Amino acid sequence: MAESEPGRVDRAARLGTGAESRGRVRVETGGKRVRAVFGGTVVADTTAPLLVWEVPYYPTYYVPRADVRTDLSTPSGRTTRSPSRGEGHVSTLRVGDREAVDAVTEYPDSPLEQLRDHVRLEWSAMDAWFEEDEEVYTHPRSPYVRLDILPSSRRVRVEIDGVTVADTRGPRLLFETGLPTRYYLPKTDVRLDLLEPSDTVTHCPYKGRTEYFSVGEHTDIAWSYRTPLPESTRIAGLVAFADERVDVYVDDVLQERPRTKFA
Repeated sequence: MAESEPGRVDRAARLGTGAESRGRVRVETGGKRVRAVFGGTVVADTTAPLLVWEVPYYPTYYVPRADVRTDLSTPSGRTTRSPSRGEGHVSTLRVGDREAVDAVTEYPDSPLEQLRDHVRLEWSAMDAWFEEDEEVYTHPRSPYVRLDILPSSRRVRVEIDGVTVADTRGPRLLFETGLPTRYYLPKTDVRLDLLEPSDTVTHCPYKGRTEYFSVGEHTDIAWSYRTPLPESTRIAGLVAFADERVDVYVDDVLQERPRTKFA
């Protein structure tokens, strides 16, 4: 679904300082202090992380080996192979009675020289990640993603199966790098009687915790951020719909449904 939005396309036309690329993978040196916590222990703490775009949508952190508690990991004897990163040697992380199987990967002979003395920790296997002193969810923030949330007087009307489920002249428009415009609508202008709360909850590193709603058989077709992150407070409590799956009219003009990975 959109707005958990782990997927986004970076539009950067150039590489940052110290960047290296091979094939579709891009590597840059980051400037934030990054920490990973597992089992109540800080297992990685660095001020020189690498941002590695393993996929084009968002980066992954690689941490200098010297800044990782490698004494807590045990090689599993397994390997993984990437056409761009080479052969990865896999280890299991253990802290007390907790373990994260195959959560540690190193590429000592990678064709990408920058990766050779760095460690990749599986994001979802950690209990928490911090950029400086702020917890970050889902994936690292990309330095090439920008959010603009603007009030608008455009009329926005949303239909599902021919039924109007929202109609407002006071939307907030969210513009996010590489994604279609999202229309966030006041609840007073939404047919809340048609929205069924879902058990689905996701996180966005730019907006925060997302709650979802279904309409009839259309599962998780709307979402809301009750308490978004500070940079996204303008959408607090508003409702957005998956434009890929509904009909949106802006100033009475039917919009083309965007084609994204969330369709």
